[in-house]
Amino acid sequence: MMVRATWWYVGPSAALLALAVGCAAPVDGPLTATIPEVDAVFAAYDDQTPGCALGVIRDGEFIYRRGYGLANLEHAVPISAETVFRIASVSKQFTAMIVLLLEQDGLLSLDDAVGRWIPQLRDFGDRVTLRQLVHHTSGVRDYLTLMALAGYREADYYAAPDLMAMLARQRDLNFRPGAEFLYSNSGYFLLGEVVQRATGKSLAVVAEERLFAPLGMGETHFHDDHERLVPNRASGYAAADDGFTISMTNLPIVGDGGVFTTVNDLLAWDRNYYDNHLGSGAPELITRWLQPGTLDSGEPIAYSAGITDSTYRGLQLVSHSGGFVGFRANILRFPEQRFTIIVLCNASTANPSALGRSVADVLIADQLGRRPSEPVAAETALASPEFALSVAELREFEGRYVSSELRSSYVLEIEEGELYWEIPLRLRHRLASEGLDHMRADEWPVLFRFERDSGGRVSGFKLDAGRVVDLWFERVR
Repeated sequence: MMVRATWWYVGPSAALLALAVGCAAPVDGPLTATIPEVDAVFAAYDDQTPGCALGVIRDGEFIYRRGYGLANLEHAVPISAETVFRIASVSKQFTAMIVLLLEQDGLLSLDDAVGRWIPQLRDFGDRVTLRQLVHHTSGVRDYLTLMALAGYREADYYAAPDLMAMLARQRDLNFRPGAEFLYSNSGYFLLGEVVQRATGKSLAVVAEERLFAPLGMGETHFHDDHERLVPNRASGYAAADDGFTISMTNLPIVGDGGVFTTVNDLLAWDRNYYDNHLGSGAPELITRWLQPGTLDSGEPIAYSAGITDSTYRGLQLVSHSGGFVGFRANILRFPEQRFTIIVLCNASTANPSALGRSVADVLIADQLGRRPSEPVAAETALASPEFALSVAELREFEGRYVSSELRSSYVLEIEEGELYWEIPLRLRHRLASEGLDHMRADEWPVLFRFERDSGGRVSGFKLDAGRVVDLWFERVR
């Protein structure tokens, strides 16, 4: 059976849409046709494949909704505006809003030290505040990176107590709190824990009571129970050589992610951006939500409370992307045009940010500035320098290394003249030398910076892995 897109148009008039796409305006009335230029953006998903749900909002009303592809490949269920997707890090804006509501109620302050609420975390000397967690300026190491480095895979199970224990074992931060911006999922997980400790209720319950129910978002929730049945839920998929494979998770961890929602429900969230109905109903709540963070130096950052402020072709763009296991999502809002594009996908290969911008290219083309210039491609790609070491030199690094912070050990050993890094439960990675006592892993952005004792013997290494910096491993063999 060939499954094609399902589509809807809802709007004040077809003339509005015609103006958006630059064609002659037909007679006012309900539109009963698709927009080929928009559908072409999603052509790769308009078949018996995982796909996307699209919602386009102008002035608080849908002007276009359409589902492309399948929510479930095994049962050939088409995607629709009622399909429930995991939206990964797009969830952060909901967590941030709940924290702001609790601050409005006087239950907490963004300037509270995290240790006030979570005393089991190490005292790093410099106060880490809730505000720094909100803005990713805390320096707290990213838990998804830590768990991956410890050998956990996306399909493996761990719960909030396991994650809290991991963070409590960390002896260092990535940097001094407030000094830098570095995205960290740990910050928003901890904010979810603070919500629970400040209210005595789970983040999921507080979100339902204070946010989702008041806005009428009946199909939206924080998914903190992996055994919960979710009607109309999309399955997540990853590409495989013979087609697709299921890509799901049973993690019950929320705060940094974990929201399940639909295109239809997100209409209410978009409306609240312009006309707040949460808390006291004052517009000041939205103003605080949109206030960008600053570093201790006074330098502003483009990140506020779970959203990023940027520009696209000369227009302000407020958005946040999300991606975890087989799901990808983005809400792209052009506030000055009161124009929002929602793209929710159940394919790990999808890029909702690019798809959404392409929809904007079609529907608000007359308001966008010039396209950014295409970068000039270099004639030859320059690879990272690799310094060949002899087998004798590589033997200096062989051994077993242990991290007390991860409670994990790595083995470095030579095979066929190459040095390999073996991580528990994961594939082995070749290590290539980048200079004196510096090695980088193949196919994973991990840098090893080896240290030596007074006798010149390798004693351990510090590991940098993007959102985790200076993680110490001691050589024990």
